[in-house]
Amino acid sequence: MTHLKESPLLRFHGLDTLRAAAILVVVLYHLRIGGLLPEILIPAASVGWIGVDLFFVLSGFLIGSQLLKPYVDGAPPSLRDFYARRAYRILPAYFTVLCLYLLFPLWREAPGPYAPWQYITFTWNLLLLNYPESRAFSHVWSLCVEEHFYLLLPLLVLAFMRRPTVWKTLALIAFIVLGGIALRAWLLGHVVLAPGVPDDTQGQLMMKYLYYPTYSRLDGLVVGVSLAIARTFRAAWFSRISHYGNLLFACGLAAVLWALRLCDFGFPDPDLRASILFAFPILSIGFGLLVTSAVSGRGILTRRVPGAKALATLAFSLYLTHKSVAHATHQLLPSVTEKTDWRSTCIYFAVCIAFAALLYFAVERPFMRLRLRRAKRRMAGLVEREARLDPAI
Repeated sequence: MTHLKESPLLRFHGLDTLRAAAILVVVLYHLRIGGLLPEILIPAASVGWIGVDLFFVLSGFLIGSQLLKPYVDGAPPSLRDFYARRAYRILPAYFTVLCLYLLFPLWREAPGPYAPWQYITFTWNLLLLNYPESRAFSHVWSLCVEEHFYLLLPLLVLAFMRRPTVWKTLALIAFIVLGGIALRAWLLGHVVLAPGVPDDTQGQLMMKYLYYPTYSRLDGLVVGVSLAIARTFRAAWFSRISHYGNLLFACGLAAVLWALRLCDFGFPDPDLRASILFAFPILSIGFGLLVTSAVSGRGILTRRVPGAKALATLAFSLYLTHKSVAHATHQLLPSVTEKTDWRSTCIYFAVCIAFAALLYFAVERPFMRLRLRRAKRRMAGLVEREARLDPAI
């Protein structure tokens, strides 16, 4: 039997680079929030929240490609196999870290958690019952978005691929993006900036109703899936666009800077409505252009960056653990981390990466190998069944 590999796409160096960059800026952002960064790094770290939006675009592209590729081969994807693959990939490492949060108070970087069932059911970002008091493991909000995406996208793909048409696909994409803008506009006007809402609570309401919930954060996932659709079913068109890798990179970077301009990073007098309504889709389009450049085979993003593959491999484990590990390091090693300088920053990064590697090799990779063995056994069973049906095989 042919050796079975699980990768739905070829490994692109550019995607490793983007994933590594995303996790780096996210770690910097959370170190800044914890007051653990030297002042010189604070301006760069203040925009680190965009790393999550880059993760969304990457996830939409990779998962969308994984679900759509079987149709090229003439068969729909298996829901059972897809959900099993996601469970093996996400749940073991996630529940290991969640147990650390629930059992060891020192592990928590902030008070809480107060409602463990919200973390178990991936509903923390939708309900936020004790926000902002319960902030421990708050970065799980983005994993909740991803889990909702994993649950619903396969069903949506199966429904739409029964009678696929270009106009229905474009209409759905437009509906989700424009609907998200309209929903954010309504929430901004009627909840966050509603008459009588105190100024000092507007920031909390903005996070609770506009930043964390899945229904407000679909832009990046939609852009990523749109790229997967184009690459899968409009390969010739996608190939022509891909010839301009560096131009795509430049346009993507310009769009990201434009989105940051709307969010008032380094500029006076922000337009709050423009930033809340349009920054997410513009940022997602910019990252979509960067992803297209990364898989184009041409341009600066296609080059191998030393260490990017290793960091991209550890990205999930690092994302799960970096806040608590940095907090615990600060508490347990006050003599070497009392000053927010370059030395303490390097220590935080070294310890965070070391613990992420431990989680990856102890939990994440063994379950991915188990997933591969399960897929091999299933494939062998299918071949054996076909042989019984047709003795000529």
